[in-house]
Amino acid sequence: MEILRVENLTKVYGKQMTKVVALDNVSFSVQKGEFVAIVGASGSGKSTLLHIIGGVDRPTSGKVFIDGEDIFSFSDDKLAIFRRRQVGLIYQFYNLIPILNVEENIALPLKLDNREVNAEKLDNLLNLLGLEERRKHLPNELSGGQQQRTSIGRALITNPTIILADEPTGNLDTKASEEIIKLLKQSNKDLKQTIIMITHNMEIAKVADRIIKIEDGKIIAEE
Repeated sequence: MEILRVENLTKVYGKQMTKVVALDNVSFSVQKGEFVAIVGASGSGKSTLLHIIGGVDRPTSGKVFIDGEDIFSFSDDKLAIFRRRQVGLIYQFYNLIPILNVEENIALPLKLDNREVNAEKLDNLLNLLGLEERRKHLPNELSGGQQQRTSIGRALITNPTIILADEPTGNLDTKASEEIIKLLKQSNKDLKQTIIMITHNMEIAKVADRIIKIEDGKIIAEE
C-alpha cells in the first residue's frame, strides 16, 4: 500500500542572479512499512526534500500525498494539525524542551493536541527506548544518545503515518549512532513504522530497505 507519493516536486529560492534550485522535479513513492534512506552530500537538497514532505516548508511546484491526502491543498492551520498528528519528525539536534523531563518531552505532541496520554503505551515506549530509569531526567542530565532516543519517542507517541528522520546520528559518536539506527530499524520492524531517513553516510543508509541518492536537487539513483 502506497503511503507517500511525491510528484514533480520543485523548490526554488531567490530570483534571477540569486536563484537557487534546491529541488528539481523530484518524484518517488514509499510503501507502508518501508524504511527508505535518502542519501546525498551537504547542499544536495535532501533536507529541503524532507522538510517539504513533512509540511514544514511549501514547494514552488509539485505535490506531496500522504495516505492519499494532498497536504498542500490544506490551509496553514489544517496543515499544522495534520503534521502534528500524522508526521513524526526526528532532528539531528534533538529539539527537546529543556524544562521538561523525558516522559514530558515524549508526551508533548499529545498534550499540544489536547489528547490524553495512555500510561501503558508510554511505559511500553520508554521500555522500547531503554529510558525507563531516565523518565524523570531533564535533557541536560542525559547523554546525546539518550536525548535522541527521547526525540524518537516523541515522534512515535502519536502513531504517525510516517516518520521523517533528519540526520538522526549526525551529532552522535559511533556507539550512540549504532544504537539509534538499531532503534529505528526495530520500530520499523516491530511497530511497522514507515520511516524516511536522510543521511550523508552510506554505511548508515544500508540498514534501509531502499536507498534514494540525490544530487543537485535531482534523484540520480535508487537501489
